[in-house]
Amino acid sequence: MHLHPRPRQPGPSSRNAQISLTKFDEKSPDTEDVDKRRRRIFVFGVGNLGRIFASSLAKLRQPPPITLVVHRRHMLDSWHKTPGIVMIRDGEADRNCLDVDIEWWTDEKPEIGPVREPGKRQQLLGGGRGIFNLIMATKAMDVLPQLEKLQGYLSPESTVAFTQNGMCPMWPPQGVDYNARHWPGGDGPSWIACVTTHGVATASRTTFEAIHNSQGAVTVGPVLLNGQKQSNTAYLVQSLARAPHLGGRAVSRGELWTLQLEKLVVNSVINPLTATLGCVNGDIFEGRAGKGVSRMIDSLIREASSVLQALVSNKEISSEILQGYITTEEEMSRLLERFSFDSLRAMVLDVGHRVRTNTSSMLQDVQSGRPTEIRAFNGWLVETAALLDPNLRLPTHEILITLVEAESAPHIN
Repeated sequence: MHLHPRPRQPGPSSRNAQISLTKFDEKSPDTEDVDKRRRRIFVFGVGNLGRIFASSLAKLRQPPPITLVVHRRHMLDSWHKTPGIVMIRDGEADRNCLDVDIEWWTDEKPEIGPVREPGKRQQLLGGGRGIFNLIMATKAMDVLPQLEKLQGYLSPESTVAFTQNGMCPMWPPQGVDYNARHWPGGDGPSWIACVTTHGVATASRTTFEAIHNSQGAVTVGPVLLNGQKQSNTAYLVQSLARAPHLGGRAVSRGELWTLQLEKLVVNSVINPLTATLGCVNGDIFEGRAGKGVSRMIDSLIREASSVLQALVSNKEISSEILQGYITTEEEMSRLLERFSFDSLRAMVLDVGHRVRTNTSSMLQDVQSGRPTEIRAFNGWLVETAALLDPNLRLPTHEILITLVEAESAPHIN
């Protein structure tokens, strides 16, 4: 993987160079001292979530060094013309992140100049430059393919935070299997995850602007830790919990899992229905999306409830995750009630009312011709049901997967 930092301002020494290996006016991250390298936070993906996370971290009283990682060359050029991230809140534009680094990580070699890499594993373990803190802010379906490319740059001292909608891919049992395949020696990074309830919409696809249209919160906690004393996990968790505008708080592993499951149900209802019907969130709850929608909502929630209750009841999967969070039979009964149809339905309706004027991320993806996260939402429920019980079927979720993929295919093509 090759690393392309942002180009310099045109000048006598760089007029003909397409790629520069330094920042505008600060020293290259390659020359940073060890302490600063350990504090540097890489934000991989600068879509809506990447923008709100990076801009909020930059507003900390003592902001960490931040590197934005983009996936296309034209985004470097866009930043060069108009540096900074713009978050629009209540009609007011707030531009910040003017002092952060921005890099394009790609398999393409630069046409001019040497190749620079972000720090191979052996360099990281030996005190060289490496990725100590990484926020994965890509779409859910892109996370694991990108991690495959980054494997050689992560070590036991690395902490990776997932911000995607849907369930973190490192939860047991899938996460344990993934780590065993990729780090058979048990020396992989620590994995944490965030549950985000902010409403953020794209203001421009060509510049780094986003509309923060509803204030929410970020809950962050551990998913799978490697136990290394030198890990940066506490530092990254605290940075996310304290960042202005995020409304962050740190929680236990069991609480994080529970919150992710609840949000998954919300996403598996609101996102695919609005994407299929082409409406804002509130329309599916207020009767404007057509007859039969309310019955479909109930069917989706009832099927999801059956999966979540079966998952929690499977002690082989849930007991370790819930250790310390659920300690008595009474607490387990309350958790099962939390995942009942009535409780989940009340939660979905409450969230739907609060985000009623928003356009769902899945509808934004369909309208923009991008692949959707339907497989990370409804697909995860269908796959988990099959894992738990071959006879546990989710016909309504299966129908919605087919409808959304049929709706998005013409736009993508």
